[in-house]
Amino acid sequence: MADAITPRAKDYPRWYLDVVQKAGLADNSDVRGCMVIKPTGYALWEKMQRALDRLFKDTGHVNAYFPLFIPKRYLEKEAEHVEGFAKECAVVTHHRLVAKPDGKGLMPDPKAALGDDEILVIRPTSETIIWRTYKEWIQSYRDLPLLINQWANVVRWEMRTRLFLRTAEFLWQEGHTAHATAKEAEEETHRMVDVYRRFAEEWMAMPVLVGPKTDAQKFPGAVYTLCIEAMMQDGKALQAGTSHFLGQNFAKAFDVTFKDAANKEEHAWATSWGVSTRLIGGLIMTHSDDNGLVCPPRLAPTHVVIVPLGRNDAERGPSIAAAETLAAELRALPRDDFYGYEPIAVKIDTMFDKQPGFRYAEHELRGVPVRVEIGPKDIEKAACAVARRDVPGKEGKQFGVPLTGAAAHIDALLRDIQVKLFEKAKAFRDANTVTANTLDEFKALFPMEKDDEGGSGLKFVLAHYDGSREVEDLVQKEYKATVRCLPFGDAGEPGTCVFTGKPSPRRVVFARAY
Repeated sequence: MADAITPRAKDYPRWYLDVVQKAGLADNSDVRGCMVIKPTGYALWEKMQRALDRLFKDTGHVNAYFPLFIPKRYLEKEAEHVEGFAKECAVVTHHRLVAKPDGKGLMPDPKAALGDDEILVIRPTSETIIWRTYKEWIQSYRDLPLLINQWANVVRWEMRTRLFLRTAEFLWQEGHTAHATAKEAEEETHRMVDVYRRFAEEWMAMPVLVGPKTDAQKFPGAVYTLCIEAMMQDGKALQAGTSHFLGQNFAKAFDVTFKDAANKEEHAWATSWGVSTRLIGGLIMTHSDDNGLVCPPRLAPTHVVIVPLGRNDAERGPSIAAAETLAAELRALPRDDFYGYEPIAVKIDTMFDKQPGFRYAEHELRGVPVRVEIGPKDIEKAACAVARRDVPGKEGKQFGVPLTGAAAHIDALLRDIQVKLFEKAKAFRDANTVTANTLDEFKALFPMEKDDEGGSGLKFVLAHYDGSREVEDLVQKEYKATVRCLPFGDAGEPGTCVFTGKPSPRRVVFARAY
């Protein structure tokens, strides 16, 4: 049988790492805080990329690429931005290595030190170098809006890392747009956070809250930040995507101006927005179980695995033939948006040297949404057995499914799994969202014995808050929780801050977070 996974209830952080590693998604590398994304994990990221890229292009955006290295002097131009990222920057100070005086190893060549104006930062995010470029691209209102996206890697020198969720280097996309008016830029900010909501809910089957961050939690250099926040199975929050209205801050820092229709010179208005490979971590922690990865069909690297059975070649031959016929029928089904306009991805498992139980467990571990079993007795009945990954055990297995029409049956099952995963995750979040009306109630919901590394039973807590930075700092220090967002759609319910007794216009969402 496949290696056992640590149960979630016993050790949630260990369970998560077990799923990542045993499902073949990623490994730690020899570089501190960095990861090796394995083929299955990267196939999942590619599926995410393709879906998001279509959504971006459907809203008028195009892709470009900007340098990995950013001059330090660019970061210094926007004070809030540099303050927010300074402690996470990896810095290039030399351009050459030489042998050490004793001949053992290499060291930076003292003669190759970069001057202060030449020092480079490996991009933690690209606002500065992109807006320096936009100065050359934008001259007139006819050049606007400028709607650019970049797929890239970034480096943020994290001290405490975890595969996919927080690594020193990670993959992401970052959109950077320029507009003629504040209204257009704010519309873009809202449009793109809704793109992220759609992707999270319709592709990842991960329900999210959508709304603005507090000033204390917003992106450095932004006027305001909108976000999507998801609940993981331990009750902690995951910030899964952000969209920032940057006002004219970066345009003024880099003197990006344009002539409007009246020939008046104006500074451009900006947005930026991004999601990263931490979405893979979010997918794992939203859906997976103690048997391994559970993957929503729309993003699954393999949709269906067919397992032919038989004790010898005489029995296996007909099973393999039936498997190949069914695989061809599945791949020939009409391509639509559900599968990203690609054929259904089917794998035939011919590991006959392994016991059937081992084979089934291996595919469960790797999160294949549908498993089909075809053995000699099935061939006699012109049928097969079909198991759905989201419902483990006998409850999720159908016997005697006719091979004629099995492809259409499986197609419908994949679509149903996508819906059911979302419904299950939403029901879990709703059941674990509670209200705190007093400080004692709030304290009870964030017990200090559950440290920031694990524990389960945490919740999203709706509580009144007076909006002050002092309260946010206190909550983070005393309860290791933060205000995650001010959800849209909440009309507001005036009350009293549970921490200070001051007036509060509405409840906000507090949670511990990754």
